[in-house]
This record gives sequence, C-alpha cells and structure tokens, in this order.
Amino acid sequence: MNDVTPRLIRCFQAVFPDMPEAQIPAATQQSVPTWDSVATVTLVNVVDEEFNVELDLEQLDQFDSFESFERHLSVAQTPQ
Repeated sequence: MNDVTPRLIRCFQAVFPDMPEAQIPAATQQSVPTWDSVATVTLVNVVDEEFNVELDLEQLDQFDSFESFERHLSVAQTPQ
C-alpha cells in the first residue's frame, strides 16, 4: 500500500489544524481560506521534511492542491 496519502494528510493537518481530516484530500488553494503563499511555503517545508525530498520552490504555483502534492510525491517515491 502506498503510504504517501496518510503521511501527506498529517502534513496538511500540521499546516491547517482547523481543517477536518475528511476534507483534506479535496483541499485546494481556492477551497481553503487560510491557504495563502505563506501557507504554501510552510506546507512545502513540512512535506520536504516528512518525505525527505526537496520540492523546487521555483514551482510553488504547481503546488495548489492536496492532489498536486500527492501526485508529485507519488512520482518522487517511485523506484527508478
């Protein structure tokens, strides 16, 4: 089983503690009022630490939803 999703949910919970866990997989910048540029940078840092990856800060605009983080991490975690 892919462990990206539950770990990513924990990352989102750390950055958005008031968001119900059930809503996290559908979270987008448009649907979360507190998701601004500072939250994006914070989330990238939390994800970097949790997954031991380095997300490119030049591509911050691509990380605009739970799904976009999950998609990127699923590819990054796939053995080459």
